[in-house]
Amino acid sequence: MLKLRALLATLWAGVLMAVAGLAAPAAFAALERAQAGRYVAQLFEWEAQLSLACAVLLLLMERRLQRDALGRSHLLSAEVLLPLVALFCVVLGYYGIQPQMALARAGQGAWSFGQLHALSSIFFGVKLLAVMALAWRSMASASVQQPGL
Repeated sequence: MLKLRALLATLWAGVLMAVAGLAAPAAFAALERAQAGRYVAQLFEWEAQLSLACAVLLLLMERRLQRDALGRSHLLSAEVLLPLVALFCVVLGYYGIQPQMALARAGQGAWSFGQLHALSSIFFGVKLLAVMALAWRSMASASVQQPGL
């Protein structure tokens, strides 16, 4: 289970880096702005769904690992807090802000599209850092428990 947790966290971090560092910039470099915007919006929707699934799976894995090791769960371990931070960032950063961005594009709402985009980017960055920290911690604990990973 430790290796699976490390693999899932690492793959999730890789997906986040690929979306933000490769796919989104490449779309705006290759496509007309409106078309790139639609493509990237769809990409981030898929990423948000994947992130929800990964966060829940990692939380369930950690609960099982703690229960097996200790007979009970520690609610405040880093392996619990990091996926919770990422989950919070997905819910607020994508599902909370995305509808507001659509309103801002239509000239409605209290905040501008640029302000909402910056806020969404901050949530994405925090999520990425949390997932990278989780991947690093998971790899370290898996290699200590089972050398040769």
